[in-house]
Amino acid sequence: MMTTRHWALGFGPGVDEQRAWNEIAGTMGAPLVRVRQVHGADVLVRRAGGDAALDAPAADIIVSNDPTVAAAIQTADCVPLLLADRRTGAVAAAHAGWRGLAAGVPRIAVDALVREFGSRPADLVAAAGPSIGACCYEVGVDVRRRFTNAEFPGEMLDRWFFDCAQPTAGNPSMAGLSGEPRPDHWYFDGGRATRDQLESAGLPPDQVFVAELCTASHPGVLCSYRRDGAGAGRLAGVIRARGRRPVVEQR
Repeated sequence: MMTTRHWALGFGPGVDEQRAWNEIAGTMGAPLVRVRQVHGADVLVRRAGGDAALDAPAADIIVSNDPTVAAAIQTADCVPLLLADRRTGAVAAAHAGWRGLAAGVPRIAVDALVREFGSRPADLVAAAGPSIGACCYEVGVDVRRRFTNAEFPGEMLDRWFFDCAQPTAGNPSMAGLSGEPRPDHWYFDGGRATRDQLESAGLPPDQVFVAELCTASHPGVLCSYRRDGAGAGRLAGVIRARGRRPVVEQR
């Protein structure tokens, strides 16, 4: 599930956060497992039958095979990524801003499902929700350098970074953005970076779904920190594991 700014969590400063998260938990029909997001790539593992953590750890990826809880992350421009294993029922929820994408969060989330719950990339389905797009998201040389240092292939970087804004009919540039090229600045497409990293991790292209909705382009529906600053609300990405069914291996 992906929420919009019409949910209580999207109201911004002054909202009763506990009440807002309770609204989401009630809709999912289960308590939420959350983390203290730090723009990294650490993983929290929630196993069926395991004890609940007393405090939210610092992490940006949750993997779970526990159907009694739902894994939840929040965003306000970053990519909310949800993964589900059609074979085992295990799931992942990940928060990936540019730092997380440079650190390989999509691949790390896939690897965690493989390592912890025996998932196979070919069995995974991924959904990347609304995030700020290349129509609006101008970044500097420090961001580009982080990806270059991570040794992503040049052809990928060419698909992720643009010299000028890339508005479309569905995602116009946000108000006040000139979109004109500036030296040592680029416009970054985090949704495409997410897709490419998932496919490189072994997910079939037709099992990767990217919303292609820019958070900054749609003020009436989506929350954006780049557009609204400290007054921005938050969006949630939430997923719940399916109870494990017997797995019959094909031989």
